[in-house]
Amino acid sequence: MKRDRYTLIRDASPEGLEKNVASGGFSRRQMLWLMALASGGVVTGCAVNPVTGQRQFMMMSPAEEKALDQQHSPHQLSADYGVVQDAALRNYVSGVGRPVGAASHRPDMPYSYNALNANYVNAYAFPGGTIGITRGILLEMESEAELAALIGHEVAHVSARHTAQRMSKSTVTGLVVAGVGAVLATQVDDTRAALALGLGGIAAGALLARYSRSDERQADNLGLEYMTSAGYNPQGMVDLMDMLRSMNSRQPSMLEQMFSSHPMSDERYQTTRRAAENEYARYRNAPMHRERYMDNTAALRRLQPAIRLQQQAETAAGQKNFAEAERLLNDSLRQAPRDYTGLVLMAKVLMVQDKHNQAKPFLDRAIEVYPQEAQAQHLAGVVALEQGQAQTALTRFQTYERLLPGNPNTQFFMGLSHEGLGQQQQANEAYERYLRAGGTGESANFARQRLSGS
Repeated sequence: MKRDRYTLIRDASPEGLEKNVASGGFSRRQMLWLMALASGGVVTGCAVNPVTGQRQFMMMSPAEEKALDQQHSPHQLSADYGVVQDAALRNYVSGVGRPVGAASHRPDMPYSYNALNANYVNAYAFPGGTIGITRGILLEMESEAELAALIGHEVAHVSARHTAQRMSKSTVTGLVVAGVGAVLATQVDDTRAALALGLGGIAAGALLARYSRSDERQADNLGLEYMTSAGYNPQGMVDLMDMLRSMNSRQPSMLEQMFSSHPMSDERYQTTRRAAENEYARYRNAPMHRERYMDNTAALRRLQPAIRLQQQAETAAGQKNFAEAERLLNDSLRQAPRDYTGLVLMAKVLMVQDKHNQAKPFLDRAIEVYPQEAQAQHLAGVVALEQGQAQTALTRFQTYERLLPGNPNTQFFMGLSHEGLGQQQQANEAYERYLRAGGTGESANFARQRLSGS
């Protein structure tokens, strides 16, 4: 029965529909669903690009960009272990971002600049202006000008409406992304590992998919324009790209996600360097603010040894070397015993080995350390289900839903929890909500069987 449950958990998402998008195969039901989405208000037509001033085909209106952002970005931020709890660092990153966004072609967008607890080296932007910057990349940069360059690049993707353009090129894909909801993030192939390492974080899917080379070149150029207009030295952009190129040769595993969404090349680096030396030469005396950056990231950098161990542990876990990952995380938590990311990572590694009793105290501590962040609540609910503690599981999933509504998979788990309590009517209501949200695969079949009474 346990293996069947893992299969249900793996498929408790619309992931199968996205696979059909890639293969081009759709069932009659899925095609009808897509048609229903199309009739539900997706806007098509031409719009003026705010950067080029030219008219271009756009399926998505600015209001829909913001709506998609509001729907998906909170889940991605939680998948990245939430915003850092260091209020001073949060405020500092936002303070650097505000003048950069104000200098963009869309200064009226509701930009938010989020320093995140994730260890991997990356930054990303949702179409409505939500920008995520991981602590992994904050540790690699050495000046405020580099941070402004990074933010300028991400703001440029929003300003030039790159996500809307990309989605508009594929009508069916655009409809799927707009309506499919969330997809469970999986980091390894094994079903149980996918459950433990992926659950609680929802992948942004195609919203954060790979940008084209032309998009990246435009974002580089616009990023230079925005950061220099905000008062920074263009050398910050050159240094940022040089750091990423260097890291790609030294630690390629740490940059896998960064380069999947932001493909780097020597040509981009050289183009940016020439632009800084020529077109933006008049800004070469603008500040880099190296000392100010180091001062404001000092608390984070004190955690660097523990974070490095976590990065190594994540690499080991991705290779299914869970014993090594567990060892590294133990070392990390000895150095930073109240680090939310380290606690949740340890719980995931233990869960993947069926060590649910050992995982529970790490999740309890993570919830105590960061009660406003949702991911640990969801994982704790799964652990409780595995331990046969249906009421505890239900409470955890209800708390998760309150903190982070909109994950359809939560409804499925709530259904299992209600069943464990003998509350079949409430379970059926949860299964119905899950199916209405687009649940597919074996979990959807399971839900339908329960609704039919079989």
